[in-house]
This record gives sequence, C-alpha cells and structure tokens, in this order.
Amino acid sequence: MAGLPLTLIVGLGNPGPTYARTRHNAGFELVDELARRSGASLRHEGRHQGELARASVGGTDVWLLKPMTYMNLSGQAVRSVAGFYRIPPQSILVAHDELDFPPGVVRLKEGGGAGGHNGLRDTIAQLGDDFWRLRIGIGHPGDRDAVLDYVLGRPPAAEAALIHEAVLAAADAVPLMLTDGAQKAMNRLHVRAAAGP
Repeated sequence: MAGLPLTLIVGLGNPGPTYARTRHNAGFELVDELARRSGASLRHEGRHQGELARASVGGTDVWLLKPMTYMNLSGQAVRSVAGFYRIPPQSILVAHDELDFPPGVVRLKEGGGAGGHNGLRDTIAQLGDDFWRLRIGIGHPGDRDAVLDYVLGRPPAAEAALIHEAVLAAADAVPLMLTDGAQKAMNRLHVRAAAGP
C-alpha cells in the first residue's frame, strides 16, 4: 500500500505560556512530539507567522508547523507555508483538539467541515477543506456555553494523561501514514480505541 504524499504537518494551538498544556493546544503537542522524535528544532519564521522545522518522519522529509497567529487565524500561517513551498492541500495534515471525542481517542479523517473549531474554520477559509485532519479527543464540557473556558483550560491530571497518550499514539501513526497509507494508520488508531486508551 502506498504511503500518503504528506509534505506539511500542522499542529493547531495558541502561543505563549498562558495557553501551554491547555486542551486547545493538543495539536501543538503533536508537532512538538514529532520534532522531538526526529531531532528537529522548531524556529520562529516571521514571514510565515509560525514556528517551522524540516524533519524526517517515517523516512520522509516533511515540514512541521505551529502557527503563532493564535487559533482563530491559524490558516494564515498554513497558507503562507503551503504557498511558499507549493504544497497542495491534499499533502497537508492538520492536528487539532476534538470536542466530539473523549480524552484518549484519536482519529484520522480526510476533508470535511470545521465542526465549530475556529482554527479549522480559518484553515478551510484559506485553503479549502481538502486536507487531512488528525483529531485528538479532549472531551466536551456538556454545555455549549462552557466550551470556550473548557478548551482554554488545563485538564485535570487524569485527563491530561489520556490526552498525552493520544498524542503519542498519533505520533506513532504519522510515520505509518507516510509509509503505508491512511488506511493502515486508521486501522492502528481504531484498534487502539477499541482496546481503550
């Protein structure tokens, strides 16, 4: 099975210590983990409004990006890097927090809407919706009016551990996507979810 031709892996989040370790920064955590595993160093690139690194993941050279525009303007940084390096949306993977999944669950998806996620909404506005998503479950507060404080809050230790495990599982799946394709990566994540996080 052929691997996916991914060239750019983006993690969505908010910059700065105020937002570190919050639920909304699960995408940042994934990119940080991929950079750590590959020995890559993310560096601030002013013209692209983000932190960027070249990394070898699964034997494939990819760009890692953390937009520094704050969540609602994430698409600006993604569009800048994608335009500069001539990367089509189909070769982009965006990792983000997902309210619809409990902590510990991670899913891979191609295309689709924003699902109320402002970072995805802006990325879709800038690129269209034909990119891959890695959805890292953070759970839901149960009340729509409580969502903003919830995603910008730090989870309790037990939930944080589950989210971290999901990030590690996602980081394991990305090289598989690159070498063996999306279906193999989806199968691995699905089997993991069925077994419990």
